[in-house]
Amino acid sequence: MPSEPSSPAEGTGAGTSTATNTNRAGHPLVRYVLRRIAVSALLVVGVTLVTFVLTNLVPGDTVAANLGQQAAEDPTIVAAYRAHYGLDRPLPEQYVTYLGNLVRGDLGESQQTHRSVVADLSAAVPATLEIAIGAIVLSILIGVGLGVVAAVRRGHLTDSALRLVSLVGISVPTFWLAMVAFYVFSYQLDIAPGSGRLSPATTAPPDVTGLYTVDSLLAGQWVTFGDAVAHLMLPTLVLTLYTVGLLTRFTRSAVLEVLDQDYVRSARAKGLPGRAVLGRYVLRAALVPILTVVGLAFGALLSGTVLVEQIFSWPGMGSYAYQAASHLDLPGVMGVGLVVGVIYVVINLVVDLLYGVIDPRVRVT
Repeated sequence: MPSEPSSPAEGTGAGTSTATNTNRAGHPLVRYVLRRIAVSALLVVGVTLVTFVLTNLVPGDTVAANLGQQAAEDPTIVAAYRAHYGLDRPLPEQYVTYLGNLVRGDLGESQQTHRSVVADLSAAVPATLEIAIGAIVLSILIGVGLGVVAAVRRGHLTDSALRLVSLVGISVPTFWLAMVAFYVFSYQLDIAPGSGRLSPATTAPPDVTGLYTVDSLLAGQWVTFGDAVAHLMLPTLVLTLYTVGLLTRFTRSAVLEVLDQDYVRSARAKGLPGRAVLGRYVLRAALVPILTVVGLAFGALLSGTVLVEQIFSWPGMGSYAYQAASHLDLPGVMGVGLVVGVIYVVINLVVDLLYGVIDPRVRVT
């Protein structure tokens, strides 16, 4: 063990050496962060290309879908429509124009609503975020907790029961569960509102974040807050059930893998309490794979709520994507595709950065 410095001079030298070592130790983390950010930027560019190409390969006549059959038979109207939306130019030129507009924050004009796609998504994305954030928070609290309990009680009745519950949660189709929940709790029992973000008689809070629960709290509108929470309950619980089943099963597997490691057995052999071993060794080691699943689950919640939002008449990104696809609204479809792709890239970036914080060995890879 190194001795304590015996003089101010020696202490200063030790402090300088420690600071130098700390700076050196910080360099791998900085390089790791910069690499991940650079890769994420390239992925975003790739997302724009894939979104643009796939959207323009969709079969169907966007002119007829938006103008109607009679107007689509008039060459003058068709030519004016195609010129207005830039559809008369070659695809490479359209893509270059699309990238230029993206740099300026312009996603184009929706052919369905005749408003900017940015304005449409600014209203739709917060609505989806509201149910997705609630679902992922509940899923983490319940799913990770149940997964740890199942792993610790491996082979017992509790483990078998939790595995059965998680299997049911994963197996039940989300849209079917949404319809059942709507019919039972809203139509039959009338204990939960069935559609929309607020009741018709409730005034929306001042738009700050776009999240009605947060905005109503900021404005001190408690009646609006309670109404917003009531409307959130059913869609959030429906989305939570599937994610809880997924996280429970994966957390159980991740914790069991760590419990079988030699260093965990050694910690137990030294007489450390079970809770200390679980919190200090097991959960921290199992957290890296669990974070991966949480990130993917959150991205899936944001991008996979189309049917749930349709059933509950929730004006979110899923409903907007459905309407845009139904009317072959290419700017709207590309806007949704781009937002979903960027969301996945950002989530993966955050998860990668958390890897570096949790496990320092990842920083040098």
